[in-house]
Formats: sequence, C-alpha cells, structure tokens
Amino acid sequence: MAESNMYVCPMHPGVRQAGPGQCPTCGMALLSEGTRFALLHHVMGSKLHLAVMGTVMVAAMAAIMMMLR
Repeated sequence: MAESNMYVCPMHPGVRQAGPGQCPTCGMALLSEGTRFALLHHVMGSKLHLAVMGTVMVAAMAAIMMMLR
C-alpha cells in the first residue's frame, strides 16, 4: 500500500495537499514534505531570486567593509 506524499509550499507551510501543484497564495511549486533545503531548492530554481540574493550579498559585504574602515 503506497502512502500519499504530502506537498507543501516552501514559503507558506500551511499550504498542504496530497499531490504536486502550485501554491494558491504565491504560485510557487509545491515541494514534497520533508524535502531537505526546500527554500534553497526554490531559490536556486529562479534566475530572479538568484539575482536578488547576489545583490543583497554584495550590498551586505560592501556595508561591512565600509564599517571596518
């Protein structure tokens, strides 16, 4: 007897369903419950998210370097 696998939204853990699909709140792909590093998996799947994260990291490093002067 196969168990039904629950799928959840990485950003909205309250959104759960028995099969794959999209989050009705944000439209993100639902990931299998228990997927390790689900948020990282989501971020790595979008060029926009990678660009935003890269920009934030560069800005944070620049701010730290200016504070250490």
